Amino acid sequence: MDKALGAAIEAARAAGEIALRYYTGRVEVEWKADRTPVTRADREAERAIVEILGAAFPDWGFLGEESGASGGQGGVRWIVDPIDGTKNFVRGIPFWATLIALEEEGEITLGVIHAPATGDLLYARRGAGARANGEPVRVSSIATLAEATLLHASLGYLRGEHWDGFVRLVDATERQRGFGDYFAYTFVIRGQAELMLEADLKPWDLAAVKILVEEAGGRFTDFAGRPTIYSGTALASNGLVHDEALRLIRGR
Repeated sequence: MDKALGAAIEAARAAGEIALRYYTGRVEVEWKADRTPVTRADREAERAIVEILGAAFPDWGFLGEESGASGGQGGVRWIVDPIDGTKNFVRGIPFWATLIALEEEGEITLGVIHAPATGDLLYARRGAGARANGEPVRVSSIATLAEATLLHASLGYLRGEHWDGFVRLVDATERQRGFGDYFAYTFVIRGQAELMLEADLKPWDLAAVKILVEEAGGRFTDFAGRPTIYSGTALASNGLVHDEALRLIRGR
């Protein structure tokens, strides 16, 4: 394991320990301007991540959900979501995680997902494959939408311009389930589902997920087919059904 990946895992574990203390106790919630929740656990966990990674790589920058963008030289920065699934966190639902990714010259090259309430740890390094709890993971080999399982997050975010495409995809797939957040992507990464899509997203929601999907043999794009985390939409798949799914989403 290289130094950057080791540091990211260390930072994710430290953030998880902080968050767990609040998760098992009393969590006070504040609301940001965009009506998304934030807790003291989010802020303290992100500070711990920044301290650990900043000490290990002082020249690299950060883009964090709570602290924004800072520092960085040479086009290298960490992208951090201290608690992905804060609404789950504050309601006592165990599916929340720390997400850490490394972006180098616009490409995501490393990702870590640590879900301390369930004990899950997934990570990937560009060219080295994806692992879950130390074991290699791989996307499924299902090659047709008629046999595919489709996952989705909150349906409200798909209303409007994305709705018709989503309904076409529902009609074309065998099975549909709603999970959301980092959790749904892990099913694609582990070969347990073929597709996950959602909208109204930020880069820190997707950076770690993207590299894990790709290193597990899958494909990650936005709804326009671009391999980006910056457009607000995401489609993750096993790769084999991706083009057909995009066609249905776009109605072409």
